[in-house]
Amino acid sequence: MDYKATLNLPRTEFPMKANLPQKEPERLAWWERERVYDRIQEARNGSPRYILHDGPPYANGHIHIGHGLNKILKDIIIKSKTMAGFQAPYIPGWDCHGLPIEHQVTKQLGPKKKDLSAVELRKLCREYAEKFVEIQRDEFRRLGVFGDWEHPYLTMDHAYEAAIVREFGKFVEKGRVYKGLKPVLWCTVDQTALAEAEVEYENHLSPSVYVKFPFTVLPAEMGSDQRLGLPTVKKLKAVSAVIWTTTPWTLPANQAICLHPDFDYAVLQAGEEAFIVALGLVDAFAKACKIEKFEVLGKKKGKEFEGWTCHPPFAKKEIPILNGDFVTLEQGTGCVHIAPGHGMDDYLLVLKYNKPPYVEMLPDRKPLEILVPVNNAGRFTDDFPEFAGQPVLEANPGIVEVLNARKLLVGEKRLEHTYPHCWRCKQPVIFRATRQWFVSMEEADLRQKALKEIDKVQWIPERGRDRIYGMILNRPDWCLSRQRMWGTPIPVFSCQGCSTPLTDSKVIEHISVQMQESGADIWFSRSAQELLPQGTTCVQCGHGSFKKEHDILDVWFESGVSHAAVLRPQGEGWYPADLYLEGSDQHRGWFHSSLLTSVTTDEQAPYRAVLTHGFVLDGEGKKMSKSAGNVVTPQEIIKESGAEILRLWVASQDYQEDLRISKEILKQLTDAYRKVRNTCRFLLSNLYDFEPGVHSVPHADLPELDQWALWRLGQLIDNVKKGYAQFQFRQVVHELDYFCSTDMSATYLDILKDRLYTFPANSLLRRGSQTVLFEIVSSLATLMAPILSFTAEEIWQVLPESTVEGSKPMSVHLADFPRSPTVFQNPQLHTTWAYLFQVRSKVQFALEKSRRDKVIGSSLDATVILHATQPNSALLEGYLTDLPALFIVSCVKVEAVGSLPGGELVDASLGLTIEIVKAEGTKCDRCWNILQDVGSQTQHPTLCGRCVEALV
Repeated sequence: MDYKATLNLPRTEFPMKANLPQKEPERLAWWERERVYDRIQEARNGSPRYILHDGPPYANGHIHIGHGLNKILKDIIIKSKTMAGFQAPYIPGWDCHGLPIEHQVTKQLGPKKKDLSAVELRKLCREYAEKFVEIQRDEFRRLGVFGDWEHPYLTMDHAYEAAIVREFGKFVEKGRVYKGLKPVLWCTVDQTALAEAEVEYENHLSPSVYVKFPFTVLPAEMGSDQRLGLPTVKKLKAVSAVIWTTTPWTLPANQAICLHPDFDYAVLQAGEEAFIVALGLVDAFAKACKIEKFEVLGKKKGKEFEGWTCHPPFAKKEIPILNGDFVTLEQGTGCVHIAPGHGMDDYLLVLKYNKPPYVEMLPDRKPLEILVPVNNAGRFTDDFPEFAGQPVLEANPGIVEVLNARKLLVGEKRLEHTYPHCWRCKQPVIFRATRQWFVSMEEADLRQKALKEIDKVQWIPERGRDRIYGMILNRPDWCLSRQRMWGTPIPVFSCQGCSTPLTDSKVIEHISVQMQESGADIWFSRSAQELLPQGTTCVQCGHGSFKKEHDILDVWFESGVSHAAVLRPQGEGWYPADLYLEGSDQHRGWFHSSLLTSVTTDEQAPYRAVLTHGFVLDGEGKKMSKSAGNVVTPQEIIKESGAEILRLWVASQDYQEDLRISKEILKQLTDAYRKVRNTCRFLLSNLYDFEPGVHSVPHADLPELDQWALWRLGQLIDNVKKGYAQFQFRQVVHELDYFCSTDMSATYLDILKDRLYTFPANSLLRRGSQTVLFEIVSSLATLMAPILSFTAEEIWQVLPESTVEGSKPMSVHLADFPRSPTVFQNPQLHTTWAYLFQVRSKVQFALEKSRRDKVIGSSLDATVILHATQPNSALLEGYLTDLPALFIVSCVKVEAVGSLPGGELVDASLGLTIEIVKAEGTKCDRCWNILQDVGSQTQHPTLCGRCVEALV
C-alpha cells in the first residue's frame, strides 16, 4: 500500500516564487477594476475620520526614490488607519506652477519664445504640467498607493487658482500685505526673487577682504580727549575703522558701519596708522592681515563711536557709525559694512536710524539711502560707472584691485564657506533690494501667533519643533512676489493717475469668481477694465483707470493655502488635518507656509501633527547624483524586484533619519520577504481541507501548545497595532519577521508537522491546529497589508472561504485589524511553557551534538532521557506525552534524581541533565517515528499503532 497517499501533505495555490514584477500589475488592475479604494471609503462612511493631507510634489519629471519613500510612508499610514477603524481618505495633489516648468518650456521653445503671448506660453506650461501629472500618477499607483487618483488636486485647476486668490484677499483684508523696497534673495540667472525654501546652501569660494574706512576727522582730532583720548594717535597719519566682507561687490552700496554697542573696540597701532577693530578679534585680524608688529593703544565701547563718520571707498561722502546687536565676534573685525540694499540686517538697521530720534545723529540729519546699483541680471548699473555692465560676482577681483590701488586694502585671502544657491539653476544668488509684495510677520502679531500654534502641534520627531520654531522666530517678512508668468497672478491693480495700489478684498473676490470659472489666464488675456467691477475708482485721487500687477505669487503661498483649497471645501472633520508628512526640508517649505497662511486666515495651525522623514542616500551614505553614477530609481527596483520590496525597504528603515539604499540592502530585504512569504505559504498549504465555519474548534478546547501560539499571535497583534499607531514601521517589520521566523517556522510549525500530516484528517487535534493556522495566516495578512499590500492581498484571495456569508471581505484592505485572542492568560502557563521551550532549545543542542558524533541520524532516531531534580521532574512528567512532539524525537523519558550527575549536557538553571540514546524499536513507514509497537497490527506490519488508527 502507498502510505504516502494517506498522509495529509500540504498543498496550496499560493506559489513559493512571488514573481512580483509580473504579478503586481495584475493585482493593480484588479484593485482598480473592483473599485477597492472607493469601496473602502463607502464601507468606512460614518467612522471617525483621519486626514493625512498630501503635500504636493512638483509636476516635473519622473518620480525619484525620495518620492517613493514619501508616498509609500503615506500609504502605510492611510491603510493602517483604515484597518484600525478610521475613514482615512487620501487626495493626492500636485504643485503645477512655478519657475522649473516655465524654464523647461522656454528652453524647448528657444528663440520662438519671443513670438508667444503670455497666454500662449501659459498654455504650453499647463500642457507640460499635465503630461507629468499623468506620468507621476501612474508611477505612484505602481507603488501600490491607494488614493482618489481620478480626482487629485492640482494647483493649476481653476477652483484651486480661485482659492489662492481668495486667500490672498483675506491677507489683504487683515492688513497683512504691503509693497515695499526690501532686500530679497535674488537669482540673477532666472531674474526673480526667491523664497528661503528655494535656495540651497553649497560650498562657495569668496574673496575675504579687510577694508579701511578712514575717519573724516584728522588724527590730531581723533587723539583728543573729545574722541579717543590718546595723544599718541595725534602723531599718526591716519585712523580708520576696518570692515571685513566676503562680498566686495556690495561696497559701492555702502551707507554706514555698524559696531556692537557693548563690545570693547581696540585702537590698534600698526606703523603710522591706527585701526579700530573689536578687542576680541585683534589677534585674528593681525594674523589674517599679516601684521606682525602692532600695539593696542587703548579701547573704547562700541556705543561711544555711534554717530562718528568715515569715508566709504567708492563715494565722496560721509557715512556714519551705527550700533547694532547683530554684530558678533565669530570672525572679521567687529565692524560691519552696512549696505541696506543688499542685506536684511543692514536694511532693518537703516530703517531704525532713518526715524526720529536716531536720524538726528546722521550726516546732515538726512535719512540713509537704500542704494542698489545692480539690475535684474545681477550687473552693475550706471550708479556705479566704474564697473557698469559687469556681473557683480565677476567684478569682485576688479573691485579688490581698486581698493588696493587706493591703499584701502588691509588684507585679502580666499574663503570657502556655505553660500546660498538657486535651487533650480544651482548658481549663487545675491541679496538685492527690489520693490516686492510682502506679508508682514509683525502686523497683528503673526509671528507670535504662529509660534504659539507650533507648541500645540505634535512634532515627530520632537526636534522638528525646535527647527520650525527657530525659523519662524528669525524669519524676515515673507516676500510673496515672483517675476514670472507661469503661476497665479497677484490680483492687485495700481491707479494710472497716482500709482496708489488698489488692494481691496472685495475687488479680489470679484477676480476670484472669474478665475473659478475661467482660470488665472484671464489676468493675462483681459484688460484691467474688463477684470474690475464696473465703476471702480481710486480711493486716493478718484481716477478710474488702472494697470495690473505683473508679478505672480510665490508657489509656496500657492501650496501653503492647500488647507483652504482642498480640506475646507470637503466639510466638517477635514480641517485641521490630523497629519502632514513630508521631508525634513519642509520645515522651511510647506509646513512653514501652511502654518503662516492658516494662522493668518483661521487663527490656528492647519495640522495636529507633523511627521518628517530624512533623505535617501546611497549604500555608503553619499548623496545621489547622476555625475557620481550612484542614483537608485524606484523604476529600476520595481523592474527587478517589485514594488513590494521597495515598500518593505521603506518600512524597515529608521525613516526619520537619512536612509541608505543599495543592491545589497535590497537583497537582504528580499531574503527577509521570502521568509515571511514561505511561512504564510506553509500556513496556507495546511488549510486546503479546512472550512472555518465547519471545522473550527473553540479556543477553550485547544491543547496548551495551540493556545500558546494564539497567545503569541495576540502579542504580535498588540505590538503591530501599537507600531502602526506610533508610526514605528520598522518595529512592525521586526515583529512580523520575528513571529514568522522564530515563533512559527522554528517553533510552532516545526512541532506541528507530525500532527498535521499523520493524524486523521478530521481529528480534533488536527482541526484544532488548523483553526490556529487559519487565525494566524488571516491575522498576518491584515497586519502586513499596510506594508506588503500586494502579498497580503494574494494571501487573502486564497484563504478558505467562511461558510458565513459576507464574513470575509472581498479584499484584505476592506478588513479590520484582528483582535487579540483571549486565551492562555494564566501566568503559571506562561512560566511553564517558557521553561518547556528552554528545555527544547537545550535538547536541540544535544541532538545536534549527537548527530555530529554519529550517535543518531535524524532527530527521530533518538530517545531523549531527562534526568531532572524536583520540582522540574514533576513538571516534565506532567507533559511527558507532549515532549516527543515538542522535541521532534521518537521517545522521551524523565528520570527524577536527587542531584544532577556530571557531564557536558548539564544545565543547572533548568535543573536537568540531557542524555541522548538511539531509539529502541522499528521505524514506522508512515510517520517515521521509531516505536516498539510497529508491526503490532498484522494488516499493516510496517506501521505504528497510531498510524494504523489514522487509516481506519
